[in-house]
Amino acid sequence: MIRILHRIKRFLRDKAVAVKNAIVGAAAVGLLRTTRRFDAEKTGDFFAKITRTIGPWWREHRVARANLTAAFPEKSPDEIEQILSGVWDNLGRIGAEFAHLDHIWKYDPATPETNSVEFTPQTEALFQELKNDGKGALIFASHLGNWELPALAAATHGLDSAVLFRRPNIAAADRAVQELRSVNMGEMIATTHDAPIKLAAALQRGVHIGMLVDQHFGRGVDVMFFGRKVKANPLLARLVRQIDCPVHGVRVVRLPNRRFRVDLTERIEPARDASGDVDIKGTMQRVTSVIEGWVREHPEQWLWLHRRWR
Repeated sequence: MIRILHRIKRFLRDKAVAVKNAIVGAAAVGLLRTTRRFDAEKTGDFFAKITRTIGPWWREHRVARANLTAAFPEKSPDEIEQILSGVWDNLGRIGAEFAHLDHIWKYDPATPETNSVEFTPQTEALFQELKNDGKGALIFASHLGNWELPALAAATHGLDSAVLFRRPNIAAADRAVQELRSVNMGEMIATTHDAPIKLAAALQRGVHIGMLVDQHFGRGVDVMFFGRKVKANPLLARLVRQIDCPVHGVRVVRLPNRRFRVDLTERIEPARDASGDVDIKGTMQRVTSVIEGWVREHPEQWLWLHRRWR
């Protein structure tokens, strides 16, 4: 009898989770479709106002405050709160912009006054080099500014590219997200067990792989980030060891007046051990140090809500 009751309890719990996911998924899809009906810029302002208002009431706000206080001990409580307001503002704008991915990118060198995006001369030159050298490359990014846009930039401007992504847990939301991303983001490679094989094959075909590398990875290698130890996913460094391809970093910084700037780093050489092989931990430390520099420049645009330090 007890075993039967446990089975019934488990069945009801699973059904409750399924119903909850269906409701959340339907709400997410409905919100995305509704957002697309309105002007992207005005919706971004509206969403930013909402997230700045309700964000401080969420548990993630406390996580972010603790992260910021530890990372910037020299900053006053008022300065920390100002950064947090910017974090929520950025997150709200990303939500609105995501619904308009198929037409948010506006760039034409002939008419810079109408562009929503700008490139530094260095980024322009490096982009053309990547586009024309016939080689694959690994391009890392972080959850800074609008982190969806680097993949959009690559595919829109003719760079043969693929993106490593994590599927949402809710099927309906996953379908809606992939529908938007597939408009102009190149090949999408999900973080499944065979992702490393697919990524290596793509690199050997000359594809440029984009991946976000700044979140906690329980089975990762230890690196230092803002003076504290974190776990970094070693996948990028392992691919470099296997394929020996160029590595660059990319960020899209949010500018005033609803504009963005794309920054592409020079080639980052991997760390090597005494035998000349790629040092996994050392390489991920170099990548993480680049990201730390980005975040120090624009702390209000990074996703401090994540439990990066554990």
